[in-house]
Amino acid sequence: MTQELGPTGRPLPSFPEPSPPTPGKATIIAMCNQKGGVGKTTTTINLGAALVEDGRKVLLVDFDPQGSMTVGLGFNAHELDLSIYHALMDRDVKLEDVRLKTTVPNLDLVPANIDLSAAEMRLVSEVGREQALLRVLRDARDEYDVILIDCQPSLGLLTVNALTASDGVIIPLECEYFALRGVALLKETIEKVRERTNPDLEIIGLLGTMYDGRTLHGREVLQTLVQGWGDAVFHTVIRRTVKFSDSTVAGEPITEYASKSPGADAYRQLAREVLVRCPAA
Repeated sequence: MTQELGPTGRPLPSFPEPSPPTPGKATIIAMCNQKGGVGKTTTTINLGAALVEDGRKVLLVDFDPQGSMTVGLGFNAHELDLSIYHALMDRDVKLEDVRLKTTVPNLDLVPANIDLSAAEMRLVSEVGREQALLRVLRDARDEYDVILIDCQPSLGLLTVNALTASDGVIIPLECEYFALRGVALLKETIEKVRERTNPDLEIIGLLGTMYDGRTLHGREVLQTLVQGWGDAVFHTVIRRTVKFSDSTVAGEPITEYASKSPGADAYRQLAREVLVRCPAA
């Protein structure tokens, strides 16, 4: 029997039921792309919720001064007493002082708001400025199975902090031509971080998002991505759907808001694929 081809043009493997989490330190994953509007925040929220369904305890870290993930999980970013900014800049503020419980059991959030934009300037003069986030997350690694960091759309000091703290990177990439152009620059930044602050950093995979298989352009961009990056491209592809916007307005992951939707199923498949690629998670 001919094996089914997925949207990437490769045979679609079956992803096994995940085994129980491996005891030990949490796997830290940065969601990174210097281009905005490619689905980083949507992917961080929904991948986190799907990993919880697979038995993982997950911490989401909003590391973008826009605070989009904080808002997308139903919190008012402007009314926060404490945020990731305070944990970074004040050693008396611990991570447990900052984190919030979401509506999903075992899915916690470290929120952010516009205050975080000041951290980039203040960190410039700090000793070990690239390790500030690593220091903040150190104690949390024993409490969680996976920590997902939603990076800001730039390659500045905050993003370097996220990459320095992480075991791996997932690169969400809109299936649109201009989105392809920035990947080489991001790869260069990742290689510099490997050389200077985090030699163990790996690219877990590139994730096609906002895919519309009805358009020739979308299909060609996805094919180009696979030709250039091969098996580094996830088999899972996230298609366009209004349900993602609706779930954001509702302040819930799509796995809760529209549990039976194709979008929810896509993130469940992505979670299985991530767990195959990150056996320690």
